Amino acid sequence: MTVDVTALADLLRRAAKAEIMPRFRRLGEGDVRAKTEATDLVTEADESAERMMRAELAKTLPNAVFIGEESVASDPDLLYKLPDAELAIVVDPVDGTFNFAAGVPAFGVMASVVWKGETVAGIIYDPMGDDWVMAEKGSGAWLRRPEDSDAVRLKVAAPVDLEHMVGMASTGYLEKPVRAEVMQNLAKVRYAASYRCAAHEYRAFAGGHVHFVMYNKLMPWDHLAGALISQEAGAHVARLDGSAYLPKHVDGGLLLATDKDSWQQLKSEVFAAI
Repeated sequence: MTVDVTALADLLRRAAKAEIMPRFRRLGEGDVRAKTEATDLVTEADESAERMMRAELAKTLPNAVFIGEESVASDPDLLYKLPDAELAIVVDPVDGTFNFAAGVPAFGVMASVVWKGETVAGIIYDPMGDDWVMAEKGSGAWLRRPEDSDAVRLKVAAPVDLEHMVGMASTGYLEKPVRAEVMQNLAKVRYAASYRCAAHEYRAFAGGHVHFVMYNKLMPWDHLAGALISQEAGAHVARLDGSAYLPKHVDGGLLLATDKDSWQQLKSEVFAAI
């Protein structure tokens, strides 16, 4: 695998500074559009940042398959190249676009490296805090800051009883009867929320601040980086049927917990209906 992960992390930062942050709270008329529904948005920042990243990666990694959220929106068949690609770079130029468009400072830039069907590196950059959480497979998860040689190793929280768990659950894509049952069951934990931004939810989880995260809709740009970072921080990560989460998966839901016992308890008592 011949990808300079540090250079990729720097590219995310440069794209954010050049194309995303200058547009934050400055989007003009026509700069925000709905895709599949009113809450599924794309902005000029998403598209411009992805164009910049795609163009630069084409120079440095010309043989890599580039899978970007907005590129797939324009060409859905592109997504199906991921499972068979020898090397792919998967990018979410603005994760949390709804927040970004609303002027809420909770959004991120994510990228992952997929090598022969396996996620081998993940990066989540926070443009507001100007830092990354990142991981390479087998090397731990780390918080890194620009021009700071002292990275901080990330570790998930210690396990707690179900009634004391705090976590994130994305329920918006569940069918109504299932959503109703899951939301009722979430009363069994101490607190459950949604940031509407997987980037920050994964950062909070891998950093040891919450005990679980759950997603139903699986698109690779939303979850590959965060799942690897969480695993490297010590989490138990699996689809809701208990199987391993791989880059080829776009359904089946995803549950991450501090350990396997917590995962099984959450699955059986909170998310059994999914």
